Amino acid sequence: MNFDLSEEQELFRSSVERFSAPIDVEARRKLRLSETGYDRARWQELAEMGLIALAAPEEAGGMGGSPVDLALVAEALGKANSPDPWLEHGVLPALLLGAGSAEGPLEKVLGGEQIASFAWAERAQRYSLAAKSLKAETSGDGFAMTGEKTFVMGALLADLFIVTADLDGETTCFLVPRDTEGLEVRAYRLTDGSIAGELKLTRVGVSSTAKLNIAPDILTAIVSDARLYAAAEMVGLGQRLLDDTLAYVKEREQFGVAIGSFQALQHRLVEAYAKIEQSRSMLYRAALIDRSETAERQRAAAGAKAFIGENIDAVAREAVQMHGGMGITDELAIGHAMKRVMVLARLFGDTDSVLAEYALAA
Repeated sequence: MNFDLSEEQELFRSSVERFSAPIDVEARRKLRLSETGYDRARWQELAEMGLIALAAPEEAGGMGGSPVDLALVAEALGKANSPDPWLEHGVLPALLLGAGSAEGPLEKVLGGEQIASFAWAERAQRYSLAAKSLKAETSGDGFAMTGEKTFVMGALLADLFIVTADLDGETTCFLVPRDTEGLEVRAYRLTDGSIAGELKLTRVGVSSTAKLNIAPDILTAIVSDARLYAAAEMVGLGQRLLDDTLAYVKEREQFGVAIGSFQALQHRLVEAYAKIEQSRSMLYRAALIDRSETAERQRAAAGAKAFIGENIDAVAREAVQMHGGMGITDELAIGHAMKRVMVLARLFGDTDSVLAEYALAA
């Protein structure tokens, strides 16, 4: 099998590298400390490059990118230690809106005019996609929703929330604009510096067109794809962590020699390299499975995320330990990278939960 990238794939990867290059550690920190945790002008640039449109089919106005295409972009963003929430506010909403045939909102999301966020998590529900506490009921010509959501990424950045609710015993997705009456947002920061929050809905009314016709199995498949792209970004982050650590141990001296000459550290770095290469192989094995093989794709994505999350986390810890105490701070890129890995490793399921899914499906 030929694993060489196509000309188009090389173009996307190089475009991401050029786009991310100006964001150094200080610029990244300033961006995270801003009011919303990100810059809308930068998001517009990202959209104009077609990186969001890559997630939508051509008939919906997108570019019809393959899972490998999307995984390559995610990996490149990770390697650049980019602060761009491409997965959570670009790819995931595009997949959901495309599946729900919401053409108007999808067009705005693909063009970068509107930023959307998926509100699915509830307290005491761990990583279950099933809506329990947030209820929706028919009200006039539309629906009324009451309840709460937590861990809504980009809570202060999003213009539109895609909210899951229990409607007559079935988990259903609804579009809720940020300025809807009865919607309250309480924000907090995640460990990577980005801003998430809780949504409180009190008799929030939406029209009948706000309901997305996404069957539970389609929702599960979309989340499975999101897991795969989260794993891809972690692979890129792992490479960045290793590259920065290799450069550091060649410069840092103890006893008159570079610490990279110590055999014990060399062995640990080789192990980190092997973990990254194994993770990359696991990633593309899952990404190359035919889309028609739904069950196999979901199983492979769960396995890949479990394996990659555990191994890249180990690489991050090695990188921090070799840098010493400053490695965990925001003064170095590896501190930012490790914290992003911690968030991605738990997005839509931590290692234990997705590994359990993988075992059940095997």
